[in-house]
Amino acid sequence: MIRTMGRKRVVAAASMVAGLSLIVAGCSDSEGGDDEMSADPTTSADSTAGAAAGEGVATDRELVVWAGAQTPLNQTFNPFVPEVQHLALGGVYESLFYYNKAGSGEPLPLLGESFEWNADGTQLTITIREGVTWNDGEAFTTDDVIYAFTNDIAAPDYIASAEATDDTTVILSFDEPQYTNELSLLGLTWMIPEHVWANLDEDPLSFPNIEPVGTGPYTIASISDANYTGVANPDYWGGEPNLTNVRYIGIDGNQSAEDLLRTGQIDWVGMFVPEPQGMEDAGLGYINTPQDPTVLYTCSNADLGCEGDQTDVAVRQALNLAIDRSAIKDKAFVGLTGTASPTFALLGRDDQWISPDVSAESPQSPEIEEAQAILEEAGYTADADGFYGKDGEAIEMSLTSVDGWTDYNNAAQLIQEQAAEAGIKVTASTVSWNEFADGRTNGDFELIMGGVIGTSVPDPFQIYKDWFGGDATTPAGTALEPGDWNFSRYSNETVDEQIQVAASTIDEATKIAAYATIQEEITRDLPYIPIVINATQTFYNQTDYTGWPTEDNLYAFPPAWASGGAGVVLSNLGGTE
Repeated sequence: MIRTMGRKRVVAAASMVAGLSLIVAGCSDSEGGDDEMSADPTTSADSTAGAAAGEGVATDRELVVWAGAQTPLNQTFNPFVPEVQHLALGGVYESLFYYNKAGSGEPLPLLGESFEWNADGTQLTITIREGVTWNDGEAFTTDDVIYAFTNDIAAPDYIASAEATDDTTVILSFDEPQYTNELSLLGLTWMIPEHVWANLDEDPLSFPNIEPVGTGPYTIASISDANYTGVANPDYWGGEPNLTNVRYIGIDGNQSAEDLLRTGQIDWVGMFVPEPQGMEDAGLGYINTPQDPTVLYTCSNADLGCEGDQTDVAVRQALNLAIDRSAIKDKAFVGLTGTASPTFALLGRDDQWISPDVSAESPQSPEIEEAQAILEEAGYTADADGFYGKDGEAIEMSLTSVDGWTDYNNAAQLIQEQAAEAGIKVTASTVSWNEFADGRTNGDFELIMGGVIGTSVPDPFQIYKDWFGGDATTPAGTALEPGDWNFSRYSNETVDEQIQVAASTIDEATKIAAYATIQEEITRDLPYIPIVINATQTFYNQTDYTGWPTEDNLYAFPPAWASGGAGVVLSNLGGTE
């Protein structure tokens, strides 16, 4: 594949034959993320590396997957709500391309075959795959693509127009250059059928979508409070998957899931296991692909209705310095995590984007005196017990994590203890998954132990846009819009301006300057307090199934919960006999 001055990506015809296993060769196991943000944006590597997966035989043996949520399961396959079940995103609904955050190289063509930017980044021409049908038998057309980009549910406001010039070509136009939104447009926009969604008699965000109509490799057969099942789509454009049946089960807590995994009752999980060697000794496959920051969400913005002591930037700064990240790594995550950067660039991969004027790493050891000095300068004083407060009211914040997420629960307890050493009261407690999801979506929290979704490309832009952008949030008490991730309610005009600058350029120097300004603001304001880069562990049954992503062939991000990637993995699995 060559990107011309028009920045065109075309997938060779040989890679378009039936069977996703044949076109998965577009992903390699090189270090770094998908290199669509390379130093030379006018060229890109030929997408020919990687071995074909899906080498196993067809099997009726049911693959059992941990649904990754507590029971009862949320009975929805609506791709626009946070509670959507995992199989929907990638298994039922597909994007135009798949950007592999665990590998490098060109994005994998799914419903799109090629795309081309014009010279100034104000127009994106997309060629879609011919002969695709929705699982209800209707044809997938350019009308569906246009609807996916322009519907009232989650249309990006930066798209000026979308039009089809023929049966396979869609042109997206923008008022300003949008190069940096390539991933969002092509890899994170789910294609939905216009003939279903445009004719709903109810609020699209309340639509449970129990029988989803998608183009993906699986269809939904059933769902209950305890589990849901999918079956191979016999008319899938990539060829009917070898794996006929898949069942996702809800289990309350990591330990219960680990026990079922160890005894062969679950085949695929993405979860934290403190002693992975024991699982490997039991014959399970294992891979760790640290990518995503674990953070303290703070409801930070009093102007948008957040309440609590964490709305004071001095309190957030002091808490950041009080945390002993080395102890958390060792005690809560048993040394399996990476070091987080307050810039939210991924250390090692994204170093070129980190400003020399900010700290590249969050402090690994507690800096108690510095934390207390910040509080005292902000007018807080210590009481007889050493806890800081104002006007006789001690700083006191609640920190919640999901019940059964043992690594996060342990980390929260450690933070409670560490904060107390600096004179800051933090009370750690656990809540159900549903309480967690509702609280962060509505801004009804003070501190949350949670995760930030890392980018699929070696560039922190998507995190800045989605997690720090003022356009990606709502006032506390109002649920975030679909596709918005700014749970902290952070709003900073300088950050918003520089996000737009970065979105509008392919010039590396301009982006570095924009990121330097963003990083200065967010490392001071700390609406999300970085803790570690989470250990992203995946365990899988390699005795009965073949075709899994491995360190030698990371053709997809491997966790069972991975949005988009799970569909690619399932399409490549087969039986061993």
